[in-house]
Amino acid sequence: MIYVFCGDDREKIAKEIKKILGEDYEVFEGEKLGVQDIVNICLGTSLFADKRKILIRDLTPARKDEGKDEGPGIDFYTELIKYVNTPHEIVIWETNKSRKKGFAEFKKAKGVKFFEFKIHREDFRRLSGILDLAFRDGKQAVMELRKLEDETEPYSLVGVFAFNLCEKYNYRRGEKEKRALEALSRVDMLMKTTSLSPWTYLESFLLQVSSL
Repeated sequence: MIYVFCGDDREKIAKEIKKILGEDYEVFEGEKLGVQDIVNICLGTSLFADKRKILIRDLTPARKDEGKDEGPGIDFYTELIKYVNTPHEIVIWETNKSRKKGFAEFKKAKGVKFFEFKIHREDFRRLSGILDLAFRDGKQAVMELRKLEDETEPYSLVGVFAFNLCEKYNYRRGEKEKRALEALSRVDMLMKTTSLSPWTYLESFLLQVSSL
């Protein structure tokens, strides 16, 4: 079975992934995968279990094939649809809205379960507004962030910021948006692996954005 999760509610998606895969699973980054990797993931075996548990993060936008500088790039979902009968439990977490044409067909295929989790539009606009403000005034953005600490899940904010930045980057292809995404990725990792308050890292991120 293959599950596909999309949307900006990162916290809900993370909980659903945990329900399906548990605590112990393999993780692959889509940007580092080639066609043969997809085959190995779907059909390969493990020394420790007959059924593997696998998370793939972001299969799109598709990369150009190795050794080729031109061409439309690989549509991984067109390839993946051949292996929907995989014996393994595979979850794909897509945060990028710029998807190849094969995605629409893939998510309707038998053997695929597609879910989309969205934050309420009004909340999304308010949280996105803090990120937009950070590009102009990091200190003011931090002040606005502090007003939300009692009513907002900090990990959901990471999802909103990531979703917003991906849209901005896909539209502009700007270096500032790219650096902000890289900074957010580092903050996300620190929030998951250290004992400091996640709000401390989010405030630091907003200040970083203002100086990019």
